[in-house]
Amino acid sequence: MIFVLLAASCRSAAAFSLFLDDPCTVTDFPALCRGTIKGQRNVNAATDVAIAELMKRTRQARDIAKKELKVLDGGVSTCLSNFNSAFDNLDKALKNIKEGDQYDLLNENVKKCQYAVRGELYLRASELQKEGKKIIFTNVGNPHALGQKPLTFPRQVVALCQAPFLLDDPNVGMLFPADAIARAKHYLSLTSGGLGAYSDSRGLPGVRKEVAEFIQRRDGYPSDPELIFLTDGASKGVMQILNCVIRGEGDGILVPVPQYPLYSATISLLGGSLVPYYLDESENWGLDVNNLRQSVAQARSQGISVRAMVIINPGNPTGQCLSEANLKEILKFCYNEKLVLLGDEVYQQNIYQDERPFISSKKVLMDMGSPFSKGVQLVSFHTVSKGYWGECGQRGGYFEMTNIPPRVVEEIYKVASIALSPNVSAQIFMGLMVSPPKPGDISYDQFARESKGILESLRRRAKIMTDGFNSCKNVVCNFTEGAMYSFPQIRLPPGALQAAKQAGKVPDVFYCLKLLEATGISTVPGSGFGQKEGVFHLRTTILPAEEEMPEIMDSFKKFNDEFMAQYDNGFGYSRM
Repeated sequence: MIFVLLAASCRSAAAFSLFLDDPCTVTDFPALCRGTIKGQRNVNAATDVAIAELMKRTRQARDIAKKELKVLDGGVSTCLSNFNSAFDNLDKALKNIKEGDQYDLLNENVKKCQYAVRGELYLRASELQKEGKKIIFTNVGNPHALGQKPLTFPRQVVALCQAPFLLDDPNVGMLFPADAIARAKHYLSLTSGGLGAYSDSRGLPGVRKEVAEFIQRRDGYPSDPELIFLTDGASKGVMQILNCVIRGEGDGILVPVPQYPLYSATISLLGGSLVPYYLDESENWGLDVNNLRQSVAQARSQGISVRAMVIINPGNPTGQCLSEANLKEILKFCYNEKLVLLGDEVYQQNIYQDERPFISSKKVLMDMGSPFSKGVQLVSFHTVSKGYWGECGQRGGYFEMTNIPPRVVEEIYKVASIALSPNVSAQIFMGLMVSPPKPGDISYDQFARESKGILESLRRRAKIMTDGFNSCKNVVCNFTEGAMYSFPQIRLPPGALQAAKQAGKVPDVFYCLKLLEATGISTVPGSGFGQKEGVFHLRTTILPAEEEMPEIMDSFKKFNDEFMAQYDNGFGYSRM
C-alpha cells in the first residue's frame, strides 16, 4: 500500500514497474502475523519473519526508487522525502507491532491490576524531581523519607546483629548500651547462622513467641506462636492469605471503599472479584452493616461467592477508628455470612484522639464469647512500617490466625515456604517492636522520649492538615483520627470537570497533576482508592516535617484558591 501511494504522488509511476511487476508479499503480512505461512505456528516467530521480509522488500523499493527516479524532474526530491518519511514511520509501526505482540502475551490479570500510590502522579513527580523541581512526596506513608528519625535502640540492636564481630570487640561497651548488646546476642542465638541464614518459613520461633506475648498483653487473651507467621511487611501477608482464599473470578472479597489499593490490585492479580462496601463520609467514614448486606446480596445475584471481608482499622486512606460497637456488628455479620475477616491493623499505634482508642478485632471477638469467639475465622495483620517506628524499608510484618482449621494452616505454610524465609533482619525489628525496652532498662528513657515525641508531633500535624484543608474553598476534610493520612473531598466546579474531560483525565487526577506542577506536592487522587460517582478526593500523608507543615498548607491553599477562581465560573458549593 505504501508503494502504491508513493507512486501516485510522483509524476511518473514508470519507475516502479520493476518493483510492482515482482509479486509483493506485503499483502501476506497479516497472514504471517497469524503464523500461517511457511508452517510458522508460533506468533512471535511468525511476526519476526513477517517484519524481516517486509523491511527487506521496503528497503529494496527505496533503493529502486532512488536509482530510477533520479532521471525525473524536480518533483522527485519531494517524492523521495515523502518516501523516506513513510519508511521511517513504517519502521516505528513495525517495532510497535512487535512490542504489542509481547504485551498481548502478558497475563491478563497483570494488565488489569492498578496501584495508584505509585501511579501516574508518582511517575510525573519523579520526572519533575529529575528536572530539578523540589518535590514533597506525600503520596505514600514513608516516614523516614520525609525526615522522621529512626528510633535509636532498635537500630543499635540490628547493627550489632548485622556485624556480630563487633560483639567481640573489647570496646563495644563504649559504643553500645549494655541492653542493646544483650538483645543482639539474644536474637543471634535464635538464628541458625546469623542474619545471613534462612529462618523457618514462618519466621524465627523465638520472635514468633515474642509476638504472641505482645498480643496477649494487648488483648488479655492467649496467642499461639504456631498460628503467627512473620512476613516481609504486612502486604506480603495479605497477598499470601488472599492467594489462599481466591480460587477464581467467581470468588469475591468485601473491601471498604475508599480502600488501600493493595487489596484491589491483589484481587485483580489473583483473578478474583472485588465486592465494594461504601464508607459514609458524612458519618466520619462510618460503616453501615445494612450496606454490607446489600453488597453481599448484589454480588451473589451476579453469581459471585463472597468468601472474605477486609477491614482497615485505623482507616487508610480515610483515617477513621472503628468503635467497639462497630467491630461487634462486623464480627456478627461475618459469623452469619460465614466470611473470613481480614483485619488490617497496621496503624494501631497511630491514634490522634482519645474518644476512640484502637481496639483489636481479636479482643472484641474473644470478648463476645461463644458462638462468635469460636466460629469467626480471623486473620490479623501488623507491621514495623507504620506506628512511630516507620521502618518501611525494613519490610517486617506478621499475621495471626484465629479459628483457622489446622489443615488450612498447613496449606498457608506451604505457600509461605515457597519463598523459603522472610527477611531475617526485619524479623529482628518485629521482635524489638513487640518487645521494646522496659522501665528500668538502660535504653528505656531515650526510647520512651523518642517514641512520645514522634506520636505527639503526628497528632499536631493531623490537626494542622485538617484545619488547613477546611480553610480552603470547595474543600472539606474529616479529622484524621488515626493512621497517617488526610483524605479531603475536593468539590470540583463544572469548569474543572470540562477541562479535565478535554485533557483526557479523570477529574481528581487533573486536579492533582495541576497541584503537583504548581507546588511540587505529590498526592494520590481519590479515584485510586475508589469513591462514589461524582465525588472527588485526594490522599496526602501527614508525614512532612512539623515545621514545614504551615508552609505546605499555605502553598496548597494558594493553589486551590487560584484553581477554583480559574474554573469556578460563579458556581459555589456549601460545606458538608
